[in-house]
Amino acid sequence: MIGIYGGTFDPVHYGHLRTALEVKEKFLLDEVRLIPCAQPAHKALPLTLPEMRLAMLELAVKNQPGLVIDRRELVRDGYSYMIDTLKSLRSETPRQSLLLFIGTDAFKGLADWYQWQQLFDYAHIVVITRPGYQLKQIPDFLSSKLTEDREKLIRDRLGYLFFQSVTQLDISATAIRATIEAGLNPGFLLPDNVINYIKNNKLYLT
Repeated sequence: MIGIYGGTFDPVHYGHLRTALEVKEKFLLDEVRLIPCAQPAHKALPLTLPEMRLAMLELAVKNQPGLVIDRRELVRDGYSYMIDTLKSLRSETPRQSLLLFIGTDAFKGLADWYQWQQLFDYAHIVVITRPGYQLKQIPDFLSSKLTEDREKLIRDRLGYLFFQSVTQLDISATAIRATIEAGLNPGFLLPDNVINYIKNNKLYLT
């Protein structure tokens, strides 16, 4: 099974990395593809150039087996629609189960995603939650996809909605950027080699 974990990673931090590591172990994944977004459809453009966000991601995962950087959205023109990413991945891995990991905030806005219902034609969607998260009522279409049986994600290659709690560190890229802009130390929020890259390239100062 292959996990798919997208984001702007501006910058990548321990919240991203801890989540990727936990889901890899909890679902016994062969790998987790970390896919940096080039041009988000529902958010402002990242502050940092794509090649710099990619470089920080490479530094962060270089010693983590099974965490793989996937560059396909960076080399594709236009908005980084997840449906296009899943179609591309599915064409390369027709026999694998694909698990798309999204956070609860992204799940709340899922109906605004481009061709969101078709995502289930290419992958399972796993919503990452905090421990103790209570699932509220969801639309009938999503209810029909919902399962609590992890084995179904292995047996079938696509089509299910699953909720999985992980250790969620209260870290955000927005707060890290604000910390750096204020001249404060972002230590212990993201890897030291990423911090050094940010310092050397004078990122997030204005």
